Amino acid sequence: MTNIKPEQLKRVLKPVHLWAIAVGLVISGEYFGWNLGWGVSGTIGFLIATLVITLMYITFIFSYTELTTAIPHAGGAFAYAYRALGPFGGLAAGYATLIDFLFATPAIAFALGAYLNFLWPVVPVLYSALFFNLVFIGVNILGVKESAAFSVFITILAVAELLLFMGIVSPHFKMSNYLGNPMPFGWAGVFAALPYAVWFYLAIEGVAMVAEEVKEPKRNIPKGYISGLATLVFLALGVMIFTGGLTDWRRFSKLDYPLPEAISISLGKGNSLTRIFAGIGLFGLIASFHGTILASSRQVFAMARSGYMPRFLSAVNHRFKTPHWALIAGGLISFIALFTGTTSQVVEISVMGAVVMYMMSMISLFVLRAKEPALERPFTAPFYPVFPSIALIISAITLFAMIYFYLELSLSFFSGLAAAVLIFVLMGKHKVKITDDVLLEEAEILIRN
Repeated sequence: MTNIKPEQLKRVLKPVHLWAIAVGLVISGEYFGWNLGWGVSGTIGFLIATLVITLMYITFIFSYTELTTAIPHAGGAFAYAYRALGPFGGLAAGYATLIDFLFATPAIAFALGAYLNFLWPVVPVLYSALFFNLVFIGVNILGVKESAAFSVFITILAVAELLLFMGIVSPHFKMSNYLGNPMPFGWAGVFAALPYAVWFYLAIEGVAMVAEEVKEPKRNIPKGYISGLATLVFLALGVMIFTGGLTDWRRFSKLDYPLPEAISISLGKGNSLTRIFAGIGLFGLIASFHGTILASSRQVFAMARSGYMPRFLSAVNHRFKTPHWALIAGGLISFIALFTGTTSQVVEISVMGAVVMYMMSMISLFVLRAKEPALERPFTAPFYPVFPSIALIISAITLFAMIYFYLELSLSFFSGLAAAVLIFVLMGKHKVKITDDVLLEEAEILIRN
């Protein structure tokens, strides 16, 4: 095995690029998905759930950054858990990360289809979603991906649109609408709404994939994460509150296009600005869609290369230098989800993967602090052990709430994990040690491609 040193990788990314990647990966969550939480909790119930999840993400990001800078591998949580907890820990974290990104993709595809249907009702939602899947799988196989400059541009455009949205709807906000039937399901609704609040921020951890390309990671990774999270917190609260005060909030609680609907209520559906807004909204969704396809395919590739998935999934296309089989496998999962699930179900299963991954990461942080006290940590989690403890506890509460309220989906998720563990053991993969050199080689290939 050839040793590949981290300094061979080009460190070119600055905080503005990390901000763009973080916000770009997540920003589709501001456009749809979160409003489904109103259907199980009401406006105030969902606001409480969102504030709790916001606290979880603040403490999680500050803690996760320690792992990202100490172990700057593209495998992300998979690499951290493997180092801290061994093969089974790596498998659980890798599986959860795969579910997180693989199912975020069809959820965003549903929203893209819904936005197009809003603009042109003759265009079916499902067929649009399938079309976007095919196009962006093809784009990724061809190796055509956003430059850092384009990432910044598309993210600024999406953020600007959300600011414009708040400016348009805020004059029509009525507190009586927002406080109408605020917690119809009581405190139980708050717990049921936690996964939809996660959707506001889900995938921000994907910034870890580019940790090896960051200039001065000790200073710039925290800046990128923190500025990205601050932007998302502001947008999440603003969009949610202003939308909830326009009319009876139940009108939005089952839609895949809540923001265009809110604009149409404020200005009228025939208003040209309404259609322009829905059209621009496609760019924000596309930014996240492209990012989740890229992230999920690289996670499949990394795990396959390490022997955690079939080896053929780690094949790299000789002409385009991209993991084409990993991309196609992710596309098949997305197609199946689009044909068999609803937006809410796909969001819930994606969030479950994310929450388990957050828990595994925080456990890994605690274990590594005890197991490897001398490990170089360019950034250390502030207020340790309080911050990672808060993140771990809220993640665990969210997971238990999901198991209680969404039992059937939970059984599917954990059945998949059990099957993965069984296959892993039967193939004897748990006896194979993965060295840091292998992880570094994977990271080098991921970044080159």
